[in-house]
Amino acid sequence: MHFGLIGNPLSHSFSERWFTEKFEREGLAGHRYSLFPLERIEELPVLLKTRPELKGLNVTIPYKREVMPFLNAIDPRAAAVGAVNTISIRNGELIGYNTDVIGFRSTLEPLLKEERPRALVLGSGGASRAVAFVLKELGIKFRVVSRSRERGDLTWDLLDPAVVKACPLIINTTPLGMYPDVDAAPELPYEVIGPRHTLIDLVYNPAKTLFLRNGESMGAAIMNGLPMLQAQAEASWQIWQQQG
Repeated sequence: MHFGLIGNPLSHSFSERWFTEKFEREGLAGHRYSLFPLERIEELPVLLKTRPELKGLNVTIPYKREVMPFLNAIDPRAAAVGAVNTISIRNGELIGYNTDVIGFRSTLEPLLKEERPRALVLGSGGASRAVAFVLKELGIKFRVVSRSRERGDLTWDLLDPAVVKACPLIINTTPLGMYPDVDAAPELPYEVIGPRHTLIDLVYNPAKTLFLRNGESMGAAIMNGLPMLQAQAEASWQIWQQQG
């Protein structure tokens, strides 16, 4: 059985290694996982036609929202989130799911304990929508920072020190700092971050982005996106097994 990942770029991704190791560990000799970088989401039908053996796909930046019109059905939770990161392929039908919700919730809850800190969500793409969905579920007030007021309630130029200081939980959902552009980071007034802050970066390659290093240097607790990747990948696998 063949599975894979679509997105662009994919050089940062650990998904192929994660699934390959899982298949080897569980003795699934007939299973494989491949990377399929697409220049445009419109290339998806061609991929499916040339790879009819595909049973499932993961979806990453920048296609978690753009892929939705290509699907035959969308799971209610993915529809509520407004983004898809997992596709099950069964009898030629494409069914979209969102396992980022499971992945982020499993990452966040152990960090929170009983607290419900105000949050800043950096970015407004597909991953941001899953993060916002979880924050709403947990009763956490948050603001979304985006390049446009149409996609967030704050633009980057309005992100002043007072806002950052008032939000102890900061989640980066942008690809800033992701390999190979490891010297990039969201533009924040890092000087107001302190020990009461927790910074979560959905990027996991490198393990410690400049965003996380900046926060750590100011005494903040930090967490990268690897636990989320692992949890959402396992959830994807469960969906593919059920549908296959």
